[in-house]
Amino acid sequence: MAVIELHDAYIMQEVNTVLQKVSFRLEKGEFAYLVGRTGSGKSSLLKTLYADLPLGGGTGTVADVPLQRLSRSQVPQLRRKLGIIFQDFQLLFDRSVADNLLFVLNATGWTGKARKKQRISEVLMRVGLANVAGKMPHQLSGGEQQRVVIARALLNEPLLLLADEPTGNLDPDVADSIMRLFVEINHAGTAVLMATHNYPLLRQYPQRILQCKDGHLLDSATANLELSGR
Repeated sequence: MAVIELHDAYIMQEVNTVLQKVSFRLEKGEFAYLVGRTGSGKSSLLKTLYADLPLGGGTGTVADVPLQRLSRSQVPQLRRKLGIIFQDFQLLFDRSVADNLLFVLNATGWTGKARKKQRISEVLMRVGLANVAGKMPHQLSGGEQQRVVIARALLNEPLLLLADEPTGNLDPDVADSIMRLFVEINHAGTAVLMATHNYPLLRQYPQRILQCKDGHLLDSATANLELSGR
């Protein structure tokens, strides 16, 4: 079963086409990197997959939701099936870690105080942060904040994690521990599509690579890629 399937898709940034005739499938439980120079279309592709940008042409489905006929009211339904991880964390700094996670559970329709508390406890334990629920984000290191972001992305047991440069602001040792966490999550059955510039990680944790280059998406499964920085 494919969690992402695009066919002849056009990825747009406002009125500009950044990627054209994009066709690829990501299967359930698969892991792929998304690479390319700054401005090559990586973030625009991810934003199209979670419906922050409209599909410019062609067809696409993400978690069985068709992108080309997606109304604004259907976007929350799609995002409940996804975990989205940003480079800049986007945590709410006026509330505790637990309340950051509670905000998402409330926004995605969870009910029952005990059930929500249990789920928050589960995801924090999953990312190795069982004791930080009562802390404020500013009391955590960058690596710990990124683990909270990953915990937040796991709350609704997503089919697919979309990660945009999740190690971009972290030092190498912390980036490696975050990467090991992604590998664990993937081995437990969640598909991962990760945009990254971190070529040492690609060597250390080899997976399929999708490369944005010259307006097209190249796939290591079907082509030999020339990757600068490797």
